[in-house]
Amino acid sequence: MSEIEAATANGPKPEAIAERICATILEHRLAPGAKLIEAQICEVFGVKRGPIRQVLAQLATDRLVDLEPNRGAFVASPSLQEVHEVFEMRRIIELAVVEKICSGHDMRRLKSIGSMIGRERKAFETRDFPAWIRLSGEFHTELSLTGNAVLCNCLNGLVARSTLISALYESLGRSPCSFADHEAIIAALDAGDAKEAAALMSRHLQSVELKMLDRPARGAADLHEVFGASREA
Repeated sequence: MSEIEAATANGPKPEAIAERICATILEHRLAPGAKLIEAQICEVFGVKRGPIRQVLAQLATDRLVDLEPNRGAFVASPSLQEVHEVFEMRRIIELAVVEKICSGHDMRRLKSIGSMIGRERKAFETRDFPAWIRLSGEFHTELSLTGNAVLCNCLNGLVARSTLISALYESLGRSPCSFADHEAIIAALDAGDAKEAAALMSRHLQSVELKMLDRPARGAADLHEVFGASREA
């Protein structure tokens, strides 16, 4: 048994810990720039440092965490330049997705995405902001399920990065992604109007990018409180 396997024998696996931290970041419970103190994370999840370092290294590979020598791990803080680059790539990919759907889309899948938008609207109306943020991103990743695994993986990463960016540049309790826009896009796709759907998607992504407002990242965070709130949610 390896050191990491032994360290997690009676606790959560590194994959489960990574998923919890990732969800906490993407639901804006941990702000960009927040320090991820190894000792606190070990206490929260009841494991030793080996698995936590493995988790942080994986999250750094996914560009959700920055590892700084002699300083530790921090939730990533994307620059304004990266905002532009991420949304430039999203426009290229998502307009291609729209065209692919209109060339032979699955009506049942569009119906399920329509139901997701309904849950997105309800989450907003009930002020369930973590669910609203998550569902607004899932709208875009669900649309990308075209059978092209490379395209799907690429867009999944970009949407996750966009959610992190919105945590840095958007105010708490706001999401730059509009469910009304999502409803209009689905309606155009359902009608098979590729030109209209592409125009709506382009305007939607441009609007999301422009809503990113510069504000400073936060620093310290009480990880016991953050992950406690995550469990309650």
